[in-house]
Amino acid sequence: MSREFHIEIDCQQRSHHGEKICGDVFLSKKIREENRIIAVLSDGLGHGVKANILATLSSTMALNFTREHKEVEKIASIIMNTLPVCSERKISYATFTIIDIEAGGNVTMLEFDNPRAVIIRGLDVYEPEWTKIELTEGKHAGRELRSCSFRASKEDRILFCSDGVVQSGLGSDRNPFGWGRDNLVSYAKMMVSSEPTISASKLAGKIVTMAHKNDGYSAKDDTSCASVYFREPRRLLLCTGPPYDENKDSLLAEKVTGFKGRIILSGGTTADIIARETDREIEDNLVFEDPELPPESFIDGIDLVTEGILTLQKVMSVLENYKKHKPGKGPADKIISMFMESDEIEFIIGTRINTAHQDPNLPVDLEIRRNVVKKIASLLEENWLKKVHLEFI
Repeated sequence: MSREFHIEIDCQQRSHHGEKICGDVFLSKKIREENRIIAVLSDGLGHGVKANILATLSSTMALNFTREHKEVEKIASIIMNTLPVCSERKISYATFTIIDIEAGGNVTMLEFDNPRAVIIRGLDVYEPEWTKIELTEGKHAGRELRSCSFRASKEDRILFCSDGVVQSGLGSDRNPFGWGRDNLVSYAKMMVSSEPTISASKLAGKIVTMAHKNDGYSAKDDTSCASVYFREPRRLLLCTGPPYDENKDSLLAEKVTGFKGRIILSGGTTADIIARETDREIEDNLVFEDPELPPESFIDGIDLVTEGILTLQKVMSVLENYKKHKPGKGPADKIISMFMESDEIEFIIGTRINTAHQDPNLPVDLEIRRNVVKKIASLLEENWLKKVHLEFI
């Protein structure tokens, strides 16, 4: 995206009480070659597996058609006329919200039957000019959608949700007509006011939790809230391996000391070079927080110093099976935590062959540090939409 700001997107969900599968579906896609992000939230009619299938159908179509730069009217018409209609209630089987964010922060939104998105700018709500789109053909002729376009500013937030949020508490003494959009807006503004840098994930999570509370902690509907946060990027540098040419040790040290952001050194030789070139001491730590890995070390001004290839291998393995991993306190877990907290991640990979890795008793993949780092970078880009840069030295 634009170098002016980073775009953080997340969605938090809770399934209808008694259901393991959520009938709301959230999809997001970063189109790197166009500096563009698309996010879609669809709410399938009812709940459970059937609702999930219908929401998956509509959200997948919405993402693909939006990616092709089709006009919003065309996107609306294709999706609406593809979705089946409930024979009893005569309504579409799925609703949707599409957010298309282009380079520089140009945002286009298209909504059908989902609660109207909320744009928070500062501590106020920014209301763009919405355009109504009326379908003129097909089985949904006469149905209306709404669309708007605006240019985002740094610190803007967009919240879009399923009706499980605004209808939470429906029929209760406190919210007889449901929580409503106005209360959602007031609550979101209060959260941002009390924690101005609250993450997209945390804000969405608090809103879903509040909706769950409104329902007496027994969700009456699938409940989803997606959040977009335009903010200053958080940068991280990871260096691993010594430079191919020893004469470039000083260049590596300059890159490290000149970096504006958090710094990880992964590898004993790498740490030795930085300590020597910057005249700093390495303090060893004998606390094994992960029995599978050597303990971390400490260098003044460096955020994390770990062993090299074994630690990076574990990082790669955890990222590949992230949903099954239980976070720990070891060096690999600390690297992963720093990855998740960062937006722009730079890797500097030394290409000098480390003779310690030529021992035939060691696993063959210890020789291919570059491939391990490339795999980590690919996982961060694809699964977490991180902006990643690799430099070989």
